[in-house]
Amino acid sequence: MSIVVTGATGHLGRLVVESLLAADVPPGDIAAVVRNEGKAAGLAARGVEVRTADYDRPETLASAFRAGDRLLLISAYEVGRRVPQHAAVIDAAEAAGVAQLAYTGVLGGPAADFALADEHKATEQLILDSGLPYTFLRNSLYSEVFTENLGAVLEHGAVAVHAGTGRLASASRPDLAAAAAAVLTGEGHLGRAYELSGDTAWSFAEFAAEVSRQTGRTITYDDVSWEARLAMLTGAGLPEPVASILVGMEGAIGRGLLAATPGDLARLIGRPTTPIADSIAEALKGLS
Repeated sequence: MSIVVTGATGHLGRLVVESLLAADVPPGDIAAVVRNEGKAAGLAARGVEVRTADYDRPETLASAFRAGDRLLLISAYEVGRRVPQHAAVIDAAEAAGVAQLAYTGVLGGPAADFALADEHKATEQLILDSGLPYTFLRNSLYSEVFTENLGAVLEHGAVAVHAGTGRLASASRPDLAAAAAAVLTGEGHLGRAYELSGDTAWSFAEFAAEVSRQTGRTITYDDVSWEARLAMLTGAGLPEPVASILVGMEGAIGRGLLAATPGDLARLIGRPTTPIADSIAEALKGLS
């Protein structure tokens, strides 16, 4: 039996592997599924097994999973293509007879009504239909999605999003990775759906105020209209369909759909979650 992590060289996947190693899982018991073997050379050098497969080439997935594996399917990054890609992984996992399929979905699960959630909800249903033993890890938005853009925020002196006074219980990638590792190494998680969010929800006005406090500069929060935000994103080079999905996600924040703080994440990792102020400080260090 191996603990298998798909997308293991991505932002979240690499952190999951690191969390598994930190939890004293022997490197030889971890399998990293990647498209580009060269990007996993560092993992291989540490004794992690590397299995090469591509979501878009189902025939390559046949040898990626084995009977008894505990598998983490990290959602693919190409919006609009996720359902067939995920279906190929689920089919291969079912054929192999994996012992657990954990999937990184979105906070709220079936209740999430914004377009970004559609493919996650469809994937969860495919997993349920497969009959595989499952664990749903319904992740909130990454704090890093917002802190990684601080360079532009400082340049313009403003946080501009379409979210009104809505609050967001974001979570840091390291926290979510630690939760995934806990589920993959622990017992009692089969058939469970975890709503993984930060302990405290924050507003974008508070986010701007915290950036101001930490930098000593005046950063404002500009609540922009759907049309203005869409124009900003397409003007930055995003295709209109992708930009529309992102604006819809911000609108969902404004409606309070990503503000839930049930405490599942803190319970899984055994400590308080990382505050947004700490994520901001970490990002600012990278800019200095």
